[in-house]
Amino acid sequence: MIKNYFKIAWRNIIRHKGYSVINVAGLTVGIAACLLIFVVVQYELSFDTFQPGYKHICRITTESERDGAKSYSAGVSAPAVDLLRLHFPGAVVAGMELSYGSQVTVPAGSGNPADDKKFIENLGVVFLEPQFFKIANFHWLAGRSDALKDPNMVVIDKSSAIKYFGNWKNAVGKPLGLDNVLNLKVAGVVADAPANSDFPLKVVISYGTWKLHPKDYGYFGNWNSLSSNCMVFIKFPANFSAAAINTQLASISEKQFENGKKKSHKTHFEAQPLSSLHFDTQYDALGDHVTSKATISTLSFIAVLIIIMASINFINLATAQSVGRSKEVGIRKVLGSSRQQLVAQVFGETTIIVLVAVVLAILLAEAALPYLKNIASVPDDIGIFNTGTLMFLAVVTVVVVLLSGIYPALVVSGFKPALALKNKITAASVGGIPLRRALVVLQFSISQLLIIGTVIAVKQMNFVNNADLGFDKTAVLVIPGYTDSISLRRIATFKQQVLQTPGVLAATFASDVPSSDNNSSTNFNFDHTKKDPGFDLFMKIGDVDYFKTFGLRFVAGKGYDASDTARQVVVNETLVKKLGISRPEQALGKEISIGNGVWIPITGVVEDFKTNSMRDAVKPIAIYPQKAFESEVAVKIKTNNLSSTVASVQKLWERSYPEYAYNGFFLDESIAKFYKQENQMALVYKIFAGIAIFISCLGLYGLVSFMAVQRTKEVGIRKVLGASVGSVVMLFSKEFMILIGISFLIAMPAGWYLMNGWLQTFVYRISMNAWIFIASVAVSLVIACLTVGYKAINAAMVNPVKSLRSE
Repeated sequence: MIKNYFKIAWRNIIRHKGYSVINVAGLTVGIAACLLIFVVVQYELSFDTFQPGYKHICRITTESERDGAKSYSAGVSAPAVDLLRLHFPGAVVAGMELSYGSQVTVPAGSGNPADDKKFIENLGVVFLEPQFFKIANFHWLAGRSDALKDPNMVVIDKSSAIKYFGNWKNAVGKPLGLDNVLNLKVAGVVADAPANSDFPLKVVISYGTWKLHPKDYGYFGNWNSLSSNCMVFIKFPANFSAAAINTQLASISEKQFENGKKKSHKTHFEAQPLSSLHFDTQYDALGDHVTSKATISTLSFIAVLIIIMASINFINLATAQSVGRSKEVGIRKVLGSSRQQLVAQVFGETTIIVLVAVVLAILLAEAALPYLKNIASVPDDIGIFNTGTLMFLAVVTVVVVLLSGIYPALVVSGFKPALALKNKITAASVGGIPLRRALVVLQFSISQLLIIGTVIAVKQMNFVNNADLGFDKTAVLVIPGYTDSISLRRIATFKQQVLQTPGVLAATFASDVPSSDNNSSTNFNFDHTKKDPGFDLFMKIGDVDYFKTFGLRFVAGKGYDASDTARQVVVNETLVKKLGISRPEQALGKEISIGNGVWIPITGVVEDFKTNSMRDAVKPIAIYPQKAFESEVAVKIKTNNLSSTVASVQKLWERSYPEYAYNGFFLDESIAKFYKQENQMALVYKIFAGIAIFISCLGLYGLVSFMAVQRTKEVGIRKVLGASVGSVVMLFSKEFMILIGISFLIAMPAGWYLMNGWLQTFVYRISMNAWIFIASVAVSLVIACLTVGYKAINAAMVNPVKSLRSE
């Protein structure tokens, strides 16, 4: 019996090739898109879930509140590590200090420094307590974590060992240099961290080494020096409750930060579960990216919408086709077929189509997989097939079969035999027209929702990418450097040589470019008063040419004089306003004390520039010279002959700083990284809006094709009576145009609500004008007109004699 059902189902599919192709195409594209989204979501949700007891692992973060304004730090003060170990004796506590952009040097066997191999490691260099390896599980290939109890010991991962020494088995016992400051000995090798780990440990130096070099790596043994690079991880026993942990942390914070005495300024520790670390965008990632839960939810929501749209096509075409099968159903019922048997037959047809679509979807997804990294932060070697994706495909198959088959099955099995045999079953009598209209409205509502999202996302990212940042980011080459005594002595000579290089317009040594992830801040006092200003001061350190190189614009005063130390300061407009000064000129000559230092006068006020990304408000900034912290050089270059000028600057760097590897980058590329995920999300909207339109048009084309066949005789009669081609086209089109208009009324408020929430993540954002929504409905109408019009014109152009004879 079942075999017979599938035979008949297959014959029906072959008999109606056009409709079958439309159904298979829509389902294939929809399932393939959902499968790729699932691969991304599954990857993002898998971060560090493989760690034993990961639900009991926390990172201790710091939250500060000052006059109602909150700030967050992923780190703690250095003394907090030992204090937390004292207060949580039953837990495993491990301190970690991150080092970004460090240089690893492999000494040459010849003893000649010129032959040394140098590598820049932007991520994965950490000072770490050995207890960490009791918190997170790493596979040791050689050595043991106990070796990190001793200073000047280093453990490296397998890929780094191969990169440095050619073979990881030869690494143990070999010397390594770090930043031309530390001389280390390789004590062990661990397996590479999985791609889905927020602990990409590459070069792990013993924690005690950090303490022995406080100046070089910023070790401060006091509670007031808070650093986001100084982290602490704790693995609590299973019987520890979150409430007990937070109560204990609140008690520690109250005592150490004296919150009870500070009414306007309170600081406290918080336990951030490892399970949320990868999704908390308040903090920088330990790995290469953070993914917000909102992004995961958006992708999942889009996948559900796409599947619904693909199923709608099937339902619409299947119910429309049911009229043509009325006589078949009538005969079956007369011969004794039960309703359950007819339902089973329809589900058999649906299952075959869905299974074919699933197979084709897998092939399509596999072909698209190499391009997935363009819309998501996934590794190059990510694969489709695993237990999770197989279960997902099984669930999708069952859900799509049920969604697509249940209503057509009920319609077909409900035909009355007498009416069916007399050809009295019409599209109107099956009750499917209102449903089909509702489904078309739903389908185009989804399409327009995605179109609205696409237009707003693209417009916002264009605004962000082309916004005036308050400084010139074009053709600025930045070369990270170091602040050891030897490097600092070479600054003047190197800078002079760079300025004499053809194509160079300006150069400056600084601690930081104007717009970056850096949020170094401190307390300060203003105008010789002890009154707390109520907010922290953020710092940018640069020499006298900082303003010229980055094109900062003065609204009052001028820059400071050349100096190796802070004797004068330039501030931004935001600081002036927060200090209650009405005009920038009034700030000139006033003095501020930075971090309880000496009083220094304000010589100038610069126009506000974007200190971080466009998601954040401009911070109150002080810019001043301090040679000891001017670790990187920024070079403004003419845009013509750019590559040759860069090559000349690189040669100068390598000649002036032979101990260090060149690691230059352009400032505009660095700023673009701020918005990597947002640009990816805009691309996701574009792709899936296109997929939604494609699926909608397939369904629309199928319905119009069916209508054209059903109304062949009507069209012939109308043409004989003098109807024009245009009036026949309007006959087919006007209903769908009305339905698209209704769908717009549904999609508009939904799109406004969803995209307004997304825009709120940016301090600087576009306004959602009416034209955005008008454009979305216009696009839908144009696409629908083209889809309907093509088939309608074909129907209208048929010779009426032929139309009348065909029935």
